[in-house]
Order: sequence, then structure tokens, then C-alpha cells
Amino acid sequence: MLRISCVSLVLLFAAGSLRAEPMNVVFILVDDLGQKDIGIEGSTFYETPNIDRLAAGGMRFTNGYATCEVCSPSRASIMLGKYPPRIGITDWIGAATGNRWNRNDRVLPAANRSSLPHEDITLAEAMREAGYKTFFAGKWHLGGEGSFPEDHGFDINKGGHHRGSPPGGFFSPYKNPKLNDGPPGESLTLRLASETVDFIEANKDQRFFAYLSFYAVHAPIQTTDALLNKYILKAKERGLAKSRFLFDRTMPVRQVQDNPVYAGMMETVDQAVGMVMQKLDALGLAENTAIIFTGDNGGVSSGDAYATSNLPLRGGKGRQWEGGIREPYYIKAPGVTRQKSVSDTPVTGTDFYPTILELAGIPLKPEQHVDGMSLLPLLKGKSLAERDLYWHYPHYGNQGGEPCAIIRSSNWKLIHYFEDGRNELYDIQADISEQTDRLTANPQVAQELKARLDNWLKETGALIPQQDDRFDPVKKVQQIAHQKATRLNALEKSHARYFK
Repeated sequence: MLRISCVSLVLLFAAGSLRAEPMNVVFILVDDLGQKDIGIEGSTFYETPNIDRLAAGGMRFTNGYATCEVCSPSRASIMLGKYPPRIGITDWIGAATGNRWNRNDRVLPAANRSSLPHEDITLAEAMREAGYKTFFAGKWHLGGEGSFPEDHGFDINKGGHHRGSPPGGFFSPYKNPKLNDGPPGESLTLRLASETVDFIEANKDQRFFAYLSFYAVHAPIQTTDALLNKYILKAKERGLAKSRFLFDRTMPVRQVQDNPVYAGMMETVDQAVGMVMQKLDALGLAENTAIIFTGDNGGVSSGDAYATSNLPLRGGKGRQWEGGIREPYYIKAPGVTRQKSVSDTPVTGTDFYPTILELAGIPLKPEQHVDGMSLLPLLKGKSLAERDLYWHYPHYGNQGGEPCAIIRSSNWKLIHYFEDGRNELYDIQADISEQTDRLTANPQVAQELKARLDNWLKETGALIPQQDDRFDPVKKVQQIAHQKATRLNALEKSHARYFK
């Protein structure tokens, strides 16, 4: 029987050319990045020419998703190729669970692991076993001592530790136990890109896997005076909004992209991405290096800094609608994917693991990346078998999200809420903003999707939140009314001050 190696398959995928060796891989992850924060996705306020060029250089997935609406679970899925409930990490590591959550809510958030399990083979470990030099820079947030990047397959770790936000902010001194301080005022985002560039140059003559995981654009939102002033002027020239927020169920949600601090952060991230791309070009490595770009959850439109808008997507980070889970999702693989390719096939964070292995010419590990599917057929213009995508977030958060589980099947999306057992059903092709609940008009669809979702929850061992006996429904109504009456007005005033 004729046997064809994965390396040979990669060679055959090249359009009219042969590749002499497996590809290097640069994986770029931006924290709290909304899909609509990128120019090529429709943003006209933020400026991202380098990211736009990266997206146009390969395949842009218009239905790309993170596996959770908050960070640690999505990051764990990328590293392990599994859905969060199968890993046991379903909220950001360090979040209050059980009775420690005491904000007068209906249910108690489910238990959450505090680190990435060592019994799994991480993507970095798989790459290193195959002879790749492995490098990590930036945000980790997948465990503390004994569970840092260097404990899970990375040869080099620059800045990855237990914290989810930069302890010293975005300018040196960083106060980061895994990264030496730079000159006072040095940009953390540019420093992480510089560390990545140095690693690429030092390893240009061997295969490498570089994982650049920005702390940006997570809070605290900070930028330089020059960039702040640039975007204040830009916002004024476009005409300032009279209002910026809408109250959506539990909290105010930002509706306008005009935050000048956040815009400065986005430009700095774009500059950092450009540094990496320019180094690959300068070293003659661009044609033999795959670059993957994505985010770990939706943009922060409520809670934290209320920094961006994800419209026309509803909600944002921490919330169950498309704004909380849909991401920029780009794969540039020269010789494999045509430039300016676009795919509307739904894909998710678990798919990176097998896709990267195939791009690197490494045999797949189906017993590990059990929830991932290699996207190589899509990258070379073919199709994938249709499948359902799932999410499970049995928690609350400071962005106003509600404990729930989700299934997307074709164009249908069903959300099941653990507080009271209710469901919502949306046709997200016809109603991308999730404004019309189609549950009553399509009871059979909802019933079938709920049955599939229940089976998935059981199969993955998902933990279900339990009722909290301390819950006071009258007090909850008062709390939400207070949010609507006072917080909304306070946000309008505070964000208008940027321009005064």
C-alpha cells in the first residue's frame, strides 16, 4: 500500500510549486480583540494596515470563533485542541467560583481548574518533539509556578506568568517576573514583538514555532501622548457622538468606536505585527513561514474599560452573543493558500492545533486534539464536512454575561441559560445582531439543537452551575435598575471627557 507522509501532503498542496521543507509557524494572539477592531473587518477608526496586509496575504475566515467569551478557556483550547469543559478550564483562572461568588446572582459559578493539565500534550510539546525550536512571548494565564510556558513545551518564555493583565501596565518598568524591564517608558507591546524578532533571527537556520501572545488590548488601556492626541483629533474631525452606550439586559454596552486610548493601543499592536512580518521578509523566511492571527475573546464593550464597540455584533467580551466569541481569524500559509482568500465556514480555536501540525509536516495527534479539525482542505480551496460548534460558560463576569451553553449548527444558534432554563434561538445569517428570537416560530429546530447541546455537555463532562440559596430576586431588580439609571449616565460623561 502506498503511504504518503504529512510532509509530502504539504508539498502537494502548493499551487504549482514544491516546498523543500516543512513550514515555520508564527502564531499571534491578541488579548480581548474584537472582530470589528480590524480595518479589513470594517473598522474605520482604528488603523491596522499591517494586520490588514497579513489577512489579505492568506485566508480570512469570516466565521472564526474563540472557544469561550473569556481568555483562559480559549487559550487552553488553542494549546490542547479541546473544548474548555473537557479541559476543566471554563473561566479565567483566578475567577471566584461557588460560594466565593457573592453578587446576588441566581446560580453559583461552577468549579474551574487553576492550571493547564500536564497529562495533555500541548501544541508546543508536539512541535518541540518534532524538532522545532519553541518560543513564547507575552500573556500566558494558564497557571502559575510549575505550569508556566516553559513547563508546557516552550524552550524560551519571555513574559508569560500567572497574571492575566500586565502588572506594571503597558510601559516599562513592567514588574513582570518573566521579563526584564526595559528603558523607562518602553512599550510592552513593542518589546514583545522585539523579543519575537530576536528569536526568529537567532533561529533562522532551523525550524521554529513562535507564539506571540500580546497583553494588549486588555485593560488597563494605555497609550502614548502622541497617539492619544492623534485619535482625539481624528474623532473630532469625524464628528463626536452624542451618546455612546446602550443598556442591554444587564449592563451598558458601548456602541461607538471612538475611544482614542484604545485606538492608540490598536495602532501599537499593528506596528508590532508589522515588525514581525518585516523581519520575516528581511531574512527571506516569509515564503516558508505560516502566520496565524486571532484573538482570545470578543472586544470589551462592557465592563473593564468599556473600550470598543463590536457592532453589528451584539455584546462583547464575557457575553454570550456573537460580539463575545467571534474573532479575527487569519491564516497566511504561502504556497498553500491563495492570497485574498475568504472562507465563510465556521471554524474555532480547537482547529489551530491540527492545522499547525499539518502545516509543519507533523503527523496528527487525534487522541489529543479531539475537538479540532485541520483546516488545510479549506486553505487549499476545498471544503470541510459540516459540523456543530459549542461553547460552555457556567459563570458570571464583570461584563454582564450570563451562565449559559451555546450550540451553532449551520446558521442556527441556540443559547441555553442555566439561571432559569430558558433558551434563545437566532438565525445568525439573517440576523447577525441577534435581535430577533426565533424560538417560538421554530420549536422543532430548538428542540433538536437543545438535545445535541445536552449530549455534548454530558460527553465533555461539563460542570453545571447550581442554584444559589442566597439569591434575592427583588434586590436583583433593584441592582439592574441602578445600573441602568446611574452607570449608563456616568459612562456617557466619563467617555465624553476624553475630548475635553
